[in-house]
Amino acid sequence: MGTKIIMRRKIMNLLKLLSVFTCFLTVSCFAAGNIDQSKIKDIVDNAIKPLIQKYDISGMAVAVTLNGKNYFYNYGVTSKETKQPVTNTTLFEIGSLSKTFTATLASYAQVNGQLSLADSVSQYLPYLRGSSFDNISLMNLGTHTAGDLPLQVPDNITNTDELMDYYKNWKPTLIAGTYRAYTNLGIGLLGVITAESMHMPFANAMEKKLFPKLGMKHSYINVPAGQMKNYAQGYNKTDMPVRVNPGILDCEAYGVKTNTADLIRFINANMGLIKLDGKLQRAINGTHIGYFKSGEITQDLIWEQYSNTSKLEQLLAGNSVQMIYETIPATKLIPQLQPQADVLINKTGSTNGFGAYALYDPAKKMGIVMLANKNYPIDQRVTVAYQILTQLDSQYAPPRSFNKL
Repeated sequence: MGTKIIMRRKIMNLLKLLSVFTCFLTVSCFAAGNIDQSKIKDIVDNAIKPLIQKYDISGMAVAVTLNGKNYFYNYGVTSKETKQPVTNTTLFEIGSLSKTFTATLASYAQVNGQLSLADSVSQYLPYLRGSSFDNISLMNLGTHTAGDLPLQVPDNITNTDELMDYYKNWKPTLIAGTYRAYTNLGIGLLGVITAESMHMPFANAMEKKLFPKLGMKHSYINVPAGQMKNYAQGYNKTDMPVRVNPGILDCEAYGVKTNTADLIRFINANMGLIKLDGKLQRAINGTHIGYFKSGEITQDLIWEQYSNTSKLEQLLAGNSVQMIYETIPATKLIPQLQPQADVLINKTGSTNGFGAYALYDPAKKMGIVMLANKNYPIDQRVTVAYQILTQLDSQYAPPRSFNKL
């Protein structure tokens, strides 16, 4: 009798294991078996084509990731003159979306013990000792909470010595950690310190260290001659051809040129869908720590975070003109908010001739990047990306049991 009971229990346990395994297979087949690619294309086309027409955008590249599977959609031309079609390899300026790479590099340096985000700025730049930067941390630089630094480097600053003099003499009217003021001077300074801690120029740290470790094979600070044929021509709001001009802190704050193939890989890396070096993955995870709450945003290290139940209105508020140009009260999160899955994470980027946007949901393993060779309104980028992911979510999101396995 005891033997029969034991056998019955073994059979029941086996059936439970088979049930779990079957559930796992069902979820694992989410990307491979249940996705109608023509339907995804229709969703993207129906959102992107009216946007292109409305703002007379010459060329656009869009990449969508669903559970680690990437889908690419290209529109228009890289240049009105050459009529070369946009492809997955077309290079676009991504403006301030570049800041997420600077943040990742800084986080990587921290994992390697080369710096600590908790340290004061002046600890790494002796010239700034005795200045306001004795009381401003590297974390403040990476979260736009250093004080009321201006958005752009002042026009009269033309070299590094003048820049350091500006920092040394700068007198904030706001206490670090109390307000969010979006600024190139903050993240730019973090990039300078990070590169010095790694004992190499910033461009080399990005192009020879970070990009290769991420598997991003065609991303650059300085586009090499052999890749210029892939570099899209940008167009400003009056349709004049423009590209980003060299300037102080340009590399650190808005200097990356990349394509959708590389950028969607970066998004997948941020969602933990790519096998990376352990230190690099920890560094990426570190950029998702929430440090402050400011308006609708939970401010991570450059990345901007929302609950994944947020409505479009909340994302629009978080990407509004006020959040870019005004000082917004910030509340420090104590303890810091550790990386979350059930969130939406985004970042915009613009230069005079290009517009970029990335939005992703780690729990649902879906995301989108949109690159255009024209600077068109940010609210339109946010709206279209949100609508595309919302529609994809309704059709292709993994079953909720996925998170319970």
